Amino acid sequence: MGLWSKEQLRSFIKENNLVTAQDAQNALKDLFAETLQEMLEAEMDTHLGYEKHDMQNKQTSNSRNGKSKKKIMSEYGEQEIAVPRDRLGEFDPVVVRKHQ
Repeated sequence: MGLWSKEQLRSFIKENNLVTAQDAQNALKDLFAETLQEMLEAEMDTHLGYEKHDMQNKQTSNSRNGKSKKKIMSEYGEQEIAVPRDRLGEFDPVVVRKHQ
């Protein structure tokens, strides 16, 4: 079985108005970039020990400090993502390494 159910796939196709193979390719390219972006955000949450805007659980002096644009190459071609930064400059993402 795949990652998505048949119903989820059909919903994805309908929501993104996928008609051609190129439409599917473009949608997968966008999905890939969005997935990487969410993985980076989750990695930052883990690094800092709290989720974004969750000040009740913040137990560190370090915090988010914007994002840096980064171009990556994948099977889907070149894409731009936004890599989160922390104030102390300690965040070293694993999903997309620095200087790659």
